[in-house]
Amino acid sequence: MANIIVLGAGLGGTAAAYEIHAALGSGHTVTLVGDGPRFNFTPSNPWLALGTRKREDIGFELAAPLERHGIGFIDVPAQKVLAAESRLQLRDGRTLDYDYLVVTTGPRLAFDEVPGLGPEGHTQSICTAEHAQLAWEAYQKFLGSPGPVVVGAAPGASCFGPAYEFAMLVDADLRRRRLRDRVPITYVTPEPYAGHMGLGGVGDSKTLMEHEFRQRGIRWIANAKVLGAEAGKLRLQELDARGEPEGESELPFTYAMLLPAFTGVDAVRGIEGLTNPRGFILIDEHQRNPRFRNIFAAGVCVAIPPVEVTPVPTGAPKTGFMIESMVTAIAHNLREEIAGRQPDARATWNAVCLADMGDTGAAFVALPQIPPRNVTWAKEGKWVHLAKLAFEKYYLHKIRSGNTEPVYEKYVLKLLGIERLKPPVKHAQGDLP
Repeated sequence: MANIIVLGAGLGGTAAAYEIHAALGSGHTVTLVGDGPRFNFTPSNPWLALGTRKREDIGFELAAPLERHGIGFIDVPAQKVLAAESRLQLRDGRTLDYDYLVVTTGPRLAFDEVPGLGPEGHTQSICTAEHAQLAWEAYQKFLGSPGPVVVGAAPGASCFGPAYEFAMLVDADLRRRRLRDRVPITYVTPEPYAGHMGLGGVGDSKTLMEHEFRQRGIRWIANAKVLGAEAGKLRLQELDARGEPEGESELPFTYAMLLPAFTGVDAVRGIEGLTNPRGFILIDEHQRNPRFRNIFAAGVCVAIPPVEVTPVPTGAPKTGFMIESMVTAIAHNLREEIAGRQPDARATWNAVCLADMGDTGAAFVALPQIPPRNVTWAKEGKWVHLAKLAFEKYYLHKIRSGNTEPVYEKYVLKLLGIERLKPPVKHAQGDLP
């Protein structure tokens, strides 16, 4: 009997626990280790930050649904992965042995790399449900005395979709409240141009995003390095296309939301052969660490090189669709490994981003994520707004029920003209469609 620990109870970890349990059957032990008792649907954080969702709408406690499926759950975060010993040290002092470890921790939020950035500084965040709740509380105060808004990302950021989404949602919300005429909005980004997305552009995403910004009267500053945040102002350094500084400036704000750069979490950082210098898990084509062969990884915690070099550093995003593909590959490969066969499943690593804009939205599709691509396009329409709503309902139901069938892919993703996002691997309950 194999003992599998899944470290991290977010989008990737909860899905991994269910899929691995389904793939292996009841003859093996699967335990999920998370930071706290709740699952939160991270893509809904922009809605939470603007008051169109409440915490209870986008999350719930995990113990009961996991128990129904025979999956163990420990809501204590990890202190350190002892990779050479196949052990996991928890912050409460306990140590857990494992035969296989699946790391799905998500990132460490590197607010400390920019002075004054983050909820403990002078700007808001939507990276976690807790941060989004604080952002909503700050936004309510802002509505009583509105002024300039700044939305964007710090140098080294990799997940730009939520920043674009938040800028558009703030614009739509302020128009609804008839306050937009009192609020200049500026989008600040390390991307070399609007619509770069950390992907070198997706289809004609540059034209699409510039058009949407112009339509809404949102100013944008690209190739911008945020040097620091102070009360009511950002310090910026703008670079030209060659990466040469064009001088420093100050950008005033009454409300600001900026996404930080990511690193690997402290529990895995600094382990030679397991992570790169930023602390992200090194994996091969089968989601497996090359040195520690009993460690797999999926999601934002994995090491993926930037798609291209940019004047201000940007990273490559890891979207929820890509994460589901990684998880399915891991479940298959673990089953093959335990059965004494050679793991052969590979994730598709396709990038699909749905950005809500109020009553419309923008979709970005890059198949595969790293060029050259078979499919690459960016489109706008009300159907994107509806597709994201459907994805939220689907994923919350998936985690509550433990259903590992890709229902969303069957019905909703047809809107995107995509037939398959997961690898066509064998699963315990049959072939995945």
